[in-house]
Amino acid sequence: MITSKQRSYLGKLANEIPDIVFIGKNGITNDILDQVRNNLKARELIKCKIQQNSDMTAKEAADIIAEKIHCDVVRTIGNKFVLYKKNLELKNNIIPSKNAIRKEKRKKVPNRKKSKK
Repeated sequence: MITSKQRSYLGKLANEIPDIVFIGKNGITNDILDQVRNNLKARELIKCKIQQNSDMTAKEAADIIAEKIHCDVVRTIGNKFVLYKKNLELKNNIIPSKNAIRKEKRKKVPNRKKSKK
């Protein structure tokens, strides 16, 4: 389970990655599940797209896949959704710890002093 701050961080990272898995009129088949599993193992974070001829919504598809593969749904927007699953075999995990995100946010906020004019 990921926190809301981690989910936000992953959502920002997902903006830059292309769609990898496409779900069409056949819905979620075993081939789609295998493709999602393999991509999550290699990348940890993937973006999927529901084609126009599909009968499913992105929310429905994301929930079904997350339940079957035991991964986290980062977000669903329109006909796209983002999935995350931590891979312990990778040396550099894509998601930082909870404390690292807090420290990163503190660094971004500059301490401004009002100048006297």
